[in-house]
Amino acid sequence: MFPLLLLLFALLPSSHGAQIPSPDQPKEIPVATNGQLFPWDRMRLPKTISPLHYDLSLHPNLTTLDFTGVVRIDLDVHEDTSVVVLHAKKMYISSALLLAPAGTRVLQVLEYPRFHQLALMSDVVLTKGRKYEVQLEFAANLSDSYHGFYKSSYRTSTGEVRVMASTQFEATFARGAFPCFDEPAFKANFTIRIIREPRHIAISNMPKVRTVELPGDLLEDHFDTTVRMSTYLVAYIVSDFQSVSRTTQHGVKISIYAVPEKINQTAFALDAAVKLLDFYDDYFDIPYPLPKQDLAAIPDFQSGAMENWGLTTYRETGLLFDPDRSSASDKLGITKVIAHELAHQWFGNLVTMEWWNDLWLNEGFAKFMEFVSLDITYPELQVDDFFLGKCFEAMEVDSLSSSHPVSTPVENPTQIQEMFDDVSYDKGACILNMLRDFLTPEAFEIGIIRYLKRFSYQNTVNSHLWESLTDICSSDDLDEGRMKHKEFCSKRKDESGASKWYSGDELDVRAIMDTWTLQEGFPLVTVEVKGREVRLSQERFLRTDNPSLTEGFLWQIPLTYMTSASRSVHRFLLKTKSDVLYLPEEVDWVKFNVNMSGYYMVHYGGGGWNSIISLLHHNHTALSGNDRASLIHNVFQLVSVEKVRLDTALELSLYLSRETEIMAVWQGFGELVPLYKLMEKRDMPELENQMKSFIVDLFRGLIDQQEWNDSGSVSQRVLRSYLLLFACVRNYSPCVTKATRLFNQWRDSDGTMSLPVDITMAVFMVGARTREGWDFLYEKYRTSLQMSVKSRLKWAMAVTTMTDKLQWMMEQSLNGEVMKTQDLPDVIISVARNPHGFKLAWDFLRTHWHTLIQKFDLGSSTISHLVAGVTNQYSTREMLHRGQRSFQATFARGPGRSNTFVLVCFCLLLCSCVQIRSFFDSLTEEAGSQMRCIQQSYETIEDNIRWMDRNLPLLQAWLNKHGSRNHHQEL
Repeated sequence: MFPLLLLLFALLPSSHGAQIPSPDQPKEIPVATNGQLFPWDRMRLPKTISPLHYDLSLHPNLTTLDFTGVVRIDLDVHEDTSVVVLHAKKMYISSALLLAPAGTRVLQVLEYPRFHQLALMSDVVLTKGRKYEVQLEFAANLSDSYHGFYKSSYRTSTGEVRVMASTQFEATFARGAFPCFDEPAFKANFTIRIIREPRHIAISNMPKVRTVELPGDLLEDHFDTTVRMSTYLVAYIVSDFQSVSRTTQHGVKISIYAVPEKINQTAFALDAAVKLLDFYDDYFDIPYPLPKQDLAAIPDFQSGAMENWGLTTYRETGLLFDPDRSSASDKLGITKVIAHELAHQWFGNLVTMEWWNDLWLNEGFAKFMEFVSLDITYPELQVDDFFLGKCFEAMEVDSLSSSHPVSTPVENPTQIQEMFDDVSYDKGACILNMLRDFLTPEAFEIGIIRYLKRFSYQNTVNSHLWESLTDICSSDDLDEGRMKHKEFCSKRKDESGASKWYSGDELDVRAIMDTWTLQEGFPLVTVEVKGREVRLSQERFLRTDNPSLTEGFLWQIPLTYMTSASRSVHRFLLKTKSDVLYLPEEVDWVKFNVNMSGYYMVHYGGGGWNSIISLLHHNHTALSGNDRASLIHNVFQLVSVEKVRLDTALELSLYLSRETEIMAVWQGFGELVPLYKLMEKRDMPELENQMKSFIVDLFRGLIDQQEWNDSGSVSQRVLRSYLLLFACVRNYSPCVTKATRLFNQWRDSDGTMSLPVDITMAVFMVGARTREGWDFLYEKYRTSLQMSVKSRLKWAMAVTTMTDKLQWMMEQSLNGEVMKTQDLPDVIISVARNPHGFKLAWDFLRTHWHTLIQKFDLGSSTISHLVAGVTNQYSTREMLHRGQRSFQATFARGPGRSNTFVLVCFCLLLCSCVQIRSFFDSLTEEAGSQMRCIQQSYETIEDNIRWMDRNLPLLQAWLNKHGSRNHHQEL
C-alpha cells in the first residue's frame, strides 16, 4: 500500500529546478518595443565595449516618489561597432547622445524589456581602441519593492511617517536605478551627484567633497570618485539620518547612520566596526582603500545586510543594539553580520567573481571570515560554538537531488537570485574551513592573501583561488610576504628539506577542491574496523529512494580521525571509492571527522555505532562538544537513508541527559523536535505527546539548572534562552508557573519592570496565550523603538493559539503600517510552524503569491525560505479527519491501531503533496514555477512520507518501551 502512495506521488506532474536553455534550442528573435529588430539576442552583454567611468547625477523626489537623472559613461571600444548594448529596467529614456571627438550625435534608443537591455544605435562606427562617451537622460519611479532605488519609510514616536530613499543593487538591480553595464566583470569608476532638499542628507560610497546650492531651495551633493568597482556595489541614500563616528587605527573614518530616535542604539556597532576593519586591514595585509566606511540601518530592508563599498547597509535589527534590552544572541548576530559585510570589502569588492556562477567566492569567504575574525577579535562570543550549525544547515539542502554545485551555471536574474542560498554561503564556508584545516591555518592565510594581492580590482574564477593556494612558498611570494609568512615557509623548508609546504607528493589543491565545488552534494564515508584494519568507502549522501542518483560521484576527502588509543588527530586523503588504512594497534573506538572539520558524514559499519553509543553513555567528555554534536547529527540523518535503525539513534540520544555544551544540546533538539513536528499537525495526540514528554524528560535536569537571569557566557545565555522557551512551549509546569508570574508582574508595571533579557522569549510566549496578554504585547510592539525587543514580541505573538490573531498578524504585515512588510516572510513562517496556524499560512501564501514575488523578488532567498518554511511539514486537518474516517472504516478489522495511524498519515501527506503540486504547477514560469525551492519542497515531503512509512511503528514501540522502563525505574 505504501509503495503505491509513493508511486502515485511520483506520477504527479513534476516541476523542475530552474533550467538554462540549451544552446541548441532555437533562440527567440528579439524585437524591440518599437517593433524593430533588436541587435542583440543574448542575456549577457556583448564584450565589444566596456565602461571606464560613470558620471551620475540623480534627483529623487520623496514627495512624488520618482526620480530623474543624467548619466555620462566613458566607453572603451574593443571591436568596431555601431551599437552600444547596456542595461536599463522600467526606465524612461528621454535623450541619448554620443559625445565623440567629431562632435555630438543623437543616438537611436531601442528597448528590449525581456533582457532589461537598451541598444544605442549610432550612425557612425565606434572604432576599436578609441574612447567615446554616451550621455543618457532618464526618469523612473522609486521602486516599491526592496531592490533598485526604492522608497523606505518609518514612523516616529509621535506617529509621523517620514519617507527616505535607499538602494539595493545586488545582484541585477542597478539597471533599475540608472542605465549601466550591470554585470560584475564590467568594473568602472563612479562619480556621483545627488540633488536633495535641505531637510535631508545624502550619503554614497565615497565622502562628500562639496555641496552646491541650486534654484528652488535645492542642494546638490558632490561625492568623490570611487575606486574601480562593479555596478552592484554602488549605493546612495537620501534621508534624515543622524550619525556617530570614530576613526580606526589606520585612519579610516567609521560612521553609523540611523533614524534620529534610534541613534542612541549605535554605540556597539561603531565599536565593532572599528575593531573589525582594523583586524581585516592587518590580517589581509592590504590597506582598506577608501577614506571612510559608513554603516546604515535602513528601516525597510529585505536581506540581512549589503556590502556596498564604503556604504554597507543593514536591517535595523542587524545594526542597532541596546545594552539594556538586547540579548546575547542579538550581540552575536550583530557582530557576525558586521564582520561579514566588512570581510566583503576585500572578498567581493576588491576581488570580485567573474560571473554569478562563482558567487561563493564572495559569500562563502565572507561567511567563513565571520568566524575567523570574531574568534580573534571577540573571543568572548565563542563563535566556534556556532559554526557547526552552518554546515548542518547546508547539508540539509545539499542532501536533496535538486541541490546544485557550489559553482554552477546561471544565466537569467531569477537563476542568479537563487544562488544566494545555503550552498553558496554555508557550504562555501564549510569547505573553506575544511581546506584551512587540511593545509594548516598558516598556509591557508598565506594563500588567500596572495589571491587578494594578485587579483585586486579584478574578477576571478574558481581556479584563480586554487592556484593561489598551491606552492605558497614560492620565492616570488616570499619576497612580497610578511615576516611571519617567511618564518612559516622557512620552518617548513627546514622540516622537509624542500620548499614544499605539504609532506609527500606535491599537493594538487585544484584537483581536490574541484570535487567539492563542481559537483553537488557531499560524501558519506562508511568506516568499518576489523582489528587494526580500517576499511573506508565513500558514496553520495542523498535522501532519495532512487539509488541510481548516487552513482558517479567521487570526492577527494581530507579525512581526520582519532581513536581510544590516541587523542592525536590523524589524517588521510581518501581519493578513491574505497581504501584501507591500518592502525598501530587495536582500539575500542574510532571517531572520524574530528570536530567535524570536514564537510562529510560518517557511518560506522559493523559494531561501530555500538562502540560510539557505549562511549557516550559512559564517558561522553572523551569527545569534544563538536564531535558529540556531529555524531548526533550523523546518526539521525543516517536513519533517513536506512543506514541506521531509528532505535539505534534514539539509544544514542539518551546520553543527552548528561549533556551541557550548546552545540550538542542544540543538535539533540534539532534532531528530536522534528520527529514530533511530523505528528503535530496530523491529529496523533497520544504519540505526539509521548515524544514531547520524552524530550522534556531527557533535558529536564539541564532545564532545572537554568537560572532566570542574564549571567554566564554568550553560549550559556543563548542556551538558557532556548531551554526555558522550549520548556514553556511544552508546558513544563515549573517553567510555565514562573513565566506566568513574571509576565503578570511586567504587565502590571505597564512594561516598565526590567526583565532579564534571556528569559523574555519564554515570558512573552506564555503571556501571548491569553487574549488580554496578546493585546498587551501588541501595544508594547507598536510603541517600542528597540528593534530586538520588537523581534521577540513579534515571535511570541505568532505562537498564540488564537487563529484570528495569527491571521491578523499576516494581514497587518502585508499592509506594513505597524508591522513592517519586510518582516512578513518571518511572520508567515512563524505562523506555519504553529500547529494552530499552518493552514492559515499555506492559504495566505497561495492567496498572496503574486504580491509576495513582486515585493521580495522571484528566486530570492526570502522566497525560497518562505516556500520551505510553509510547506516542509504541511498537512490539513480537514483532509486528516476525512482520511481517518475512511481508513478506520476500511481497516476496522485489519491492521492494528499504529498501522492505521501510519496509513492515515501517509494519505494526508499525499493529499498535502497534491495540493502543493497543484498550486505550484499552475504557476507560469514568470510566476516562479521553475524555481529550485519548489522542487526542494517536493523532495522534502517525499522524504517525510518515506520516513513515516519506515519509522512510525518503530518509534511508537521504542517510546512505549522507554516509557515503561522509566516508569519502573521511578517506582
